[in-house]
Amino acid sequence: VNTPRHLVVFARAPMRGTVKSRLAADIGKDAALAFYRRTLHDLLWRLGRDPRWTSWLSVTPDGSASNSAFWPPVPGLQIVPQGLGDLGVRMARPMREFPPGPVLVVGSDIPDIAPEHVMAGFAALGQHDMVFGPAGDGGYWLVGAARRRPIPRGLFADIRWSSEHALSDTLAGLPGDARVAMLGELDDIDDGAAWHAWRARH
Repeated sequence: VNTPRHLVVFARAPMRGTVKSRLAADIGKDAALAFYRRTLHDLLWRLGRDPRWTSWLSVTPDGSASNSAFWPPVPGLQIVPQGLGDLGVRMARPMREFPPGPVLVVGSDIPDIAPEHVMAGFAALGQHDMVFGPAGDGGYWLVGAARRRPIPRGLFADIRWSSEHALSDTLAGLPGDARVAMLGELDDIDDGAAWHAWRARH
């Protein structure tokens, strides 16, 4: 029997002044919001309709889950609130609470992510407990758990988010015998320099 796979996209309601604050400081709130809306829309249409996994959009603030004006009408996409807690608590929640099967969590600001990246993540979980997609800034654009064993209690605790230590802090919190796979590097667009480089590529 094929175990269902779960792809969870984390997103913030696209409102001016609340998304991509570091990018907005460099290029302005309107340009940052336009970038975020476009990236979220394109990513969800590209990944959210793939029949090889169930796609979930996990959103904050929680009340925005029911506001259809915020989210692209992607067929089959299930929209759920992230719930309370810091980013680490919210990221661990689908890994602890979702129906059985491997779970991948990705951000909504990685313009270059494609279905083959998602499949590579699920493939890695066939032989590993956890998988990460490292970003050039020391963070990560993907994290996944096979969920064959319980999710570590301290997963995503004491992480220095938005710093060059995010990935190393997360790895340090894993059990010593955890089997970890690494995918190739992709970058999220967090500041003006990254945005200009992305624009130049497209």
